[in-house]
Amino acid sequence: MAQVFDGKAVAARVLGTVKAEVEAARARGVTPTLAVVLVGEDPASKIYVGRKRAACQEVGIAARDHLYPQGLGEADLLALIRELNADRGVHGILLQLPLPAGLDEGRVLDAMDPAKDVDGFHPYNLGRLLAGSPTVVPCTPAGVMELLDHYGIELKGMEAVVVGRSRIVGKPLAHLLLARHATVAICHTRTRDLAAHTRRAELLAVAAGRPQVITGEMVRPDAVVIDVGINRLSSGKLVGDVEFDSVSQRASALTPVPGGVGPMTVAMLMRNTLLAATRQAGLA
Repeated sequence: MAQVFDGKAVAARVLGTVKAEVEAARARGVTPTLAVVLVGEDPASKIYVGRKRAACQEVGIAARDHLYPQGLGEADLLALIRELNADRGVHGILLQLPLPAGLDEGRVLDAMDPAKDVDGFHPYNLGRLLAGSPTVVPCTPAGVMELLDHYGIELKGMEAVVVGRSRIVGKPLAHLLLARHATVAICHTRTRDLAAHTRRAELLAVAAGRPQVITGEMVRPDAVVIDVGINRLSSGKLVGDVEFDSVSQRASALTPVPGGVGPMTVAMLMRNTLLAATRQAGLA
């Protein structure tokens, strides 16, 4: 049976460190502040925003909510982003994705001040990551790396396969792994014979957005498997992009869903917000 990586425990350790550093910043007159922007009523997005708000409260980060359940026009959303960019009391902006249909996600992200982009999705921040000198690392890939480091996974020379090529997870995670000297392949929905690639992976990270798309026979024995996906079945059960039962019989280590990468994503958002605040205040 695979070792199960405990994302909740590792996230709690990260949050404990962030909380102490937030208290130190507050003692120096800086209250790290995160503006949360949610447009529409996507159920999953509402859950995520609630979790992030609870994490802010836990570590002492001030949260300002900008919630528009009835929707918001693109011009008004861009005006809000510009207002938050100019507000020196706001250190981080969290734009909850996906945006409702009709809103240009790229245009809205481009309008954000890169220094306040605590998700790390602005082209400037992604470009810095590609160049090998990251400033803000997207939260989920950063959380994956934190988990791997916590459990002592040696990445140098490892053959890694990332399933998924989004700018939120797949692409930035691949670059982080490359920076740690892993040999990285990126697969996606148009990859021919996906299993032929995944069976080679010593490290398999799956962010495909498809429930249980990776099964045991697609995994190399003793591989480390990171399941980034979270999907709700018609039964109401939450599952990942990896079929846990069959993969756990072959892998050496595996992240669960829930309780694996998800808590790490929230923890890294708190860390990114703290870093943004200290940089903007000249404390970093």
